[in-house]
Amino acid sequence: MSLRIGGSAVALAVPPRRTLLEALRYDLDLVGTKQGCDKGDCGACTVVVDGVATLACLTLAVEADGKDVCTVETLEGAPHVDALLDGFDRLGGGQCGFCTPGMLMTATALLDRNPRPTRDEIKCAISGNLCRCTGYGKIVDAIELAAKIRRGEAERGVGMPGIEDTPEPLPSNQKSSREGRQGQS
Repeated sequence: MSLRIGGSAVALAVPPRRTLLEALRYDLDLVGTKQGCDKGDCGACTVVVDGVATLACLTLAVEADGKDVCTVETLEGAPHVDALLDGFDRLGGGQCGFCTPGMLMTATALLDRNPRPTRDEIKCAISGNLCRCTGYGKIVDAIELAAKIRRGEAERGVGMPGIEDTPEPLPSNQKSSREGRQGQS
């Protein structure tokens, strides 16, 4: 099978019963996608497949054949950090961090299809992601902030230590570069 992960083409041989979660974590070493309940109850394994938030534990790897898969590893890192990572960091949305990759990917799919979600729409979108810590208030706040950052209504990277001294990312690490590769695959 072949798929694109964060715009990069990947060829992979998997047994027919291998889940997408197992393929990502154990065949491709993308351990950012968390293995939670393995029953689709917690959302920790959420990835984005062709723009749709998808539970990787309930999806066979072969179902992703020919598709675009985004995992938490595909979100842009420092210094031009993804708006969602920025929002979660600034507002404490990460909490213990176990649910965070699934929350981030669910929010990515939400903001990609709805750049101006209401608070209730955010709550509805993340309703399949279980937070085992304290609650969802900071997570919802972080997604609201990320939406504002994406729309240019809030500044990106405020308070990130050392951001003023951070060099420009290598061209291969820029989101626009990764997106450009999608069209070349």
